Amino acid sequence: MAALFLGLLIAAGLSILWLQHAMLENRLEASEFIAEELAYRIAGAQKDDLLPPSFERDELEDRKLFSDTEQPPAVYIIDVSGQILSASEPGTFTLMDSFPVALLNRNTDVLKLTDEVQGRSRLWMIKKPIEVEGLTFGWVVMVQPENELERLKEEYRLLAILILSLGLLGWAVIYLLSLRLAKPIGQVAEAAKQVEHGNYDVRLPDYVKEQEVHDLVHSFKEMAQKLEQLEATRAELLAGVTHELKTPVTSISGLLQAVKDEVVTGEEAKDFLDISLKETTKMQVMINDLLEFNSFSANALPVTSEQHEANDLIEDMVHQWKLGQEMEGVEVAVSLLAHDRILSIDPMRLQQILVNLLNNALHAVNPSTGKIEVVLLEEDNWLHIEVRDNGSGIPLEEQDLIFERFYRGEGKKYKVRGLGLGLPFSRLLAEAMHGELLLKESSPHGTIFVIRLPLLDQ
Repeated sequence: MAALFLGLLIAAGLSILWLQHAMLENRLEASEFIAEELAYRIAGAQKDDLLPPSFERDELEDRKLFSDTEQPPAVYIIDVSGQILSASEPGTFTLMDSFPVALLNRNTDVLKLTDEVQGRSRLWMIKKPIEVEGLTFGWVVMVQPENELERLKEEYRLLAILILSLGLLGWAVIYLLSLRLAKPIGQVAEAAKQVEHGNYDVRLPDYVKEQEVHDLVHSFKEMAQKLEQLEATRAELLAGVTHELKTPVTSISGLLQAVKDEVVTGEEAKDFLDISLKETTKMQVMINDLLEFNSFSANALPVTSEQHEANDLIEDMVHQWKLGQEMEGVEVAVSLLAHDRILSIDPMRLQQILVNLLNNALHAVNPSTGKIEVVLLEEDNWLHIEVRDNGSGIPLEEQDLIFERFYRGEGKKYKVRGLGLGLPFSRLLAEAMHGELLLKESSPHGTIFVIRLPLLDQ
């Protein structure tokens, strides 16, 4: 509200200055016209006898009617020597008997003077010569103070009414708009307090007429829903991580206790120890994954850049992975580029991504009829490494969450051990090599993941 009234005051001040300037210019132009017209009439009256200029007082009084000021200008008829021959009202603006000839001979017809006699400042003098056949017989001079020329009594009144009307209208608009905005904003503030205390089930209006407030309400509702989802996911993930770490610890503890108490002996005791070592290794892998993920998220793990031929590199990685797997009925195939291209990547990090995708594909397919295919494609100077499988696919409601850290789908939660960091970590690695990891498609007939990496220009 203060800004509105400040703006109106500034507008009023600027308007007054502009009106004063415009009125001064207009009245000076009008004075010039009247002086010239009066000089022409006097010259016409003297044309025949070439006598010194003179005029009837009634004729001069008629010329004073042009002005709407409270005090009309003083009009003088002056001869060539500066003597005042006639005046509109004696003693109105000056007590002098003559005008300085130097002022009358100046080139300009509009002069700004100081009235030394009456102590005024900023007097305007308009002069026009009385000429008959090229001969100057005298001058018509009009004198008036600047404050009279700039006087805007009626204009000030209209301006005040306009500013007051605009102020009242602006206040009414702001008041009504504030009423419309106050309720939804107050509801958002109240909802924020609920979220602060852990209550994410907020109630906000579905539609608000003002677009900005509607966007605010809509964004806040989405934020509250996202926070509620993240809170539920956090609790679930904490329970999942705790379970994944607790299970091998419990298993190791029971196996070692059985060996210690000599519940098992001989070869069976050795088998128990072997199982304990395997469980310990699995636990170390999970802890290392967690530490490595946190380090990479904090940019603490470096990524190197080496140039490799795409076909040979991917074929070798898939071959190494196959050697470490036990899969009798699963078919694994590789489709290479027709023309090999050069990649600039970190081979170890790329292998981590590819192995993770292959492991996920192996868990998704049927052990007896499963098929996994790694396909290399080139598109717009990008290498696409597609990992395809014919597994059961990822449920639609889980597809937007698979790259969230610690997230584990319902299908893997109780079948596959892990912390749910494989895909998030793989995406970070791909982005670190200036590429990306995407879920291209997934359905009950299979899943396709894509690794996109930039190719070097040939």
